[in-house]
Amino acid sequence: MLTRRHFLQQLSIAGAASLISSDLWADILKKSDFKIGYSSITWGGKDDVAIREIASLGFKGIQLRANTFGPYRNKVSELHDLLQANNLKLAMFSSGSVEIDPAKESSTIDMHVAHASFVKALGGNAIQMTNSLRKKGVVPTADELKKLSEVMNKIGQQTADLGVTAVYHNHMNQWGETPEEVDMLVQGMNPKYVQLLLDIAHYRQGGGKPEEAVIKYKDILHSLHLKDTLSPVPDKPDDPKAYRFVELGRGNVDVPAVFKAIDKIKFKGWGVIELDGVPEKDKTPLSCATTNRDYIVKTLNHPL
Repeated sequence: MLTRRHFLQQLSIAGAASLISSDLWADILKKSDFKIGYSSITWGGKDDVAIREIASLGFKGIQLRANTFGPYRNKVSELHDLLQANNLKLAMFSSGSVEIDPAKESSTIDMHVAHASFVKALGGNAIQMTNSLRKKGVVPTADELKKLSEVMNKIGQQTADLGVTAVYHNHMNQWGETPEEVDMLVQGMNPKYVQLLLDIAHYRQGGGKPEEAVIKYKDILHSLHLKDTLSPVPDKPDDPKAYRFVELGRGNVDVPAVFKAIDKIKFKGWGVIELDGVPEKDKTPLSCATTNRDYIVKTLNHPL
């Protein structure tokens, strides 16, 4: 029943809304279009625990990794039901590396397509691709980067038939470490089949400004990894290349500027908070996730 108190509360809200300009009201509403999820990577393979703890913090999306494919490939419904019971959507799936060696091309395509089928059965619609092609001190050539884009396009063409988008994840110590390399890869990507997952910490550590990349790649931007990187690190103050992934707000990434850029382009996809591991020994995956959640909700005033 609608009580008098509840009626007056609703009337008050409606009256306040009528005083807000249409532009401001639209700005308030659109913030919820950028959905925030959380990656299970910090839990080190304990995905059942990750699912429960991530859900307990109020997140509605999760990124799982390829390590779940083996144990759950023949019992997909079990994992699907676990996600559903915890009110979590599969926001992204880490599908692994892409090979460009002609002798490995067929197998790498088959692997990612198999993962895409798995993702589809779980109710997801995107797989993330990385690579392990970078050799220490060797910068990839333009032709090599073009070849990587071509293979990713082939993967994406097949996963698209399943209703799953293949996305490229920029990454330190891989091809696509620097902004220049990312740009060459993006230029070779067919947006019909491959889009960009922009990792703001890897992009910043690679020498770029992620807030600018959000704007630059708005037409091919599929999703983001929200993370922070600290450099230099306390135990290696004289090493400019040393870095550590830390909770949001603790490092060198201008996270508020990234969110302003996201608002500017009216981005409506997922932003997945990712922390590769707990940065200090006295912390846990859950405590780090709580810190990250509070930064999003309390510091940035963004809903989950």
